[in-house]
Amino acid sequence: MKTILITGSTDGIGKLTAMKLAKAGHHVIIHGRNKKKLQTTIKELVGVSDQSRVSGYVADLSDLKSVENFGIQIATNYTKLDILINNAGVFRSPVSKNNQGLDIRLAVNYLAPFILTNDLLPLIKKSEEPRIINLSSAAQASVSLKALAGTEKIGIQEAYAQSKLAITMWSFWLANQEPNLNVIAINPGSLLNTKMAMEAYGQFWAPVDKGANILVKLTTEPKKENHSGQYFDNDKGDFNQAHLDAYSNILISSLISETEKIIKDKNDK
Repeated sequence: MKTILITGSTDGIGKLTAMKLAKAGHHVIIHGRNKKKLQTTIKELVGVSDQSRVSGYVADLSDLKSVENFGIQIATNYTKLDILINNAGVFRSPVSKNNQGLDIRLAVNYLAPFILTNDLLPLIKKSEEPRIINLSSAAQASVSLKALAGTEKIGIQEAYAQSKLAITMWSFWLANQEPNLNVIAINPGSLLNTKMAMEAYGQFWAPVDKGANILVKLTTEPKKENHSGQYFDNDKGDFNQAHLDAYSNILISSLISETEKIIKDKNDK
């Protein structure tokens, strides 16, 4: 039995993944923004598993302070975390920026996982088979550091694509920094039947099961260290090439440096 934290797991791919893992007997920690939806999802998970193996937390991942508090809660309540699936994401939103003035897509899809993962690394390192799975996308675009810092305005699609390349680049960097971890960036599949895809495009190409099944597989299959620091493209059904920028040490170094600066500046305010 593994202890698995899945962000954004009250609907879509995250929820279905949580259901499958809970049913398999793992201890699943779910997360959501809405307390009522979280409680409903916990009841559903308990219905297919054991109540002692399901827990949930409310946190607004668009708020970097809330992300930090979330990490503190997990670190306080658990002694070990085997797997972290950074699944939470946003495309369309009623607001374009968070309360720190950052694009909400870049904040939720990239900065939040960056902060949460770093806060939980001590717990993850205690696992015998530590894994971090970061949700990327087929949509990837070169990252503007000004847009990341909130000083340049970009469109919804562009911000989303930049956030997904950013999390991929960071995944590769983290895998290099922490060779004992298994870090994988994954495109779970384009236009799966999720709320986000329907809001964004009004259509879907494949069932949400396609994404959940590959997340479960990457979570539970025997350790594959040679795949750490790689990108799994579920449109292709295998490990594949990400955007070219993800292989540039110079661009990755600049991204990490700017990310750390943004987080420090926001924390100081």
